[in-house]
Amino acid sequence: MSLLRRRSRPAQLAADAAGASTAHPLVLSDERMASHISSVYFTVRITGSWQWTHGDTGQGDLAMPARAHLRRQAAGILCRHSVLDLAAAHDDINSCLSQRGRPMPGLEVSGMAELSVAAADRALAEEHARRQQAADLEHCEELHRLAQLQRVLADPDLRRVWWMAQFPDRFNDLDNLAQALKGLPAPQEAQDDDLRGDIRRFTDDLVTTLHTPQQREVFVQALVQTLTALGHQRLATATALRHRPHDPGSTPA
Repeated sequence: MSLLRRRSRPAQLAADAAGASTAHPLVLSDERMASHISSVYFTVRITGSWQWTHGDTGQGDLAMPARAHLRRQAAGILCRHSVLDLAAAHDDINSCLSQRGRPMPGLEVSGMAELSVAAADRALAEEHARRQQAADLEHCEELHRLAQLQRVLADPDLRRVWWMAQFPDRFNDLDNLAQALKGLPAPQEAQDDDLRGDIRRFTDDLVTTLHTPQQREVFVQALVQTLTALGHQRLATATALRHRPHDPGSTPA
């Protein structure tokens, strides 16, 4: 009897090992997961599998934590996407789910998702996009109007004309307005990035210092040679063509 019991344990271990290496399929169907708009949803179907890698499978129903893991991953990704850009959402979610995850020690899970969007959800997303676009346009128009007003109020001459047009019977109050606006700067134009700004300022200074046609000719020749050395043959050709001998300011042939 004891010999039979000793033989049964290796058999049980072999069975556990075989079970640990087996991939078990799982499916999540018709899951509703929010997009970047919380009231607009993707419809999601996930097919995947899980397997236990620690030998002893006495952990209860492991399909439950496996499904919860895939559901969590999918929801975390889709909440960053619009239902109007289904391809991007599909690529992002499958890039994540296809990588084997480990929601707990010994449990490995992976899957693939299929996404669809109900007509009602798509209509809501399109309406939201239209409203957002209208709000953005209104915001840009208001910023432009305020920038124009700032430019007028910051310039004493324009301010005087604007005040006379707006309040022709209150010209004596203009001094009070000027005092209230003292120190108001003109709106700043969009700034170039550092490199473009440095190049623009350097080029302006350089062109300003080129007083004679001979200096300008030398500059253009150096520019063409530099562009050619950098491999920008088309720019070099365009520069040479724009500075033909009969152009104003160049040396006559």
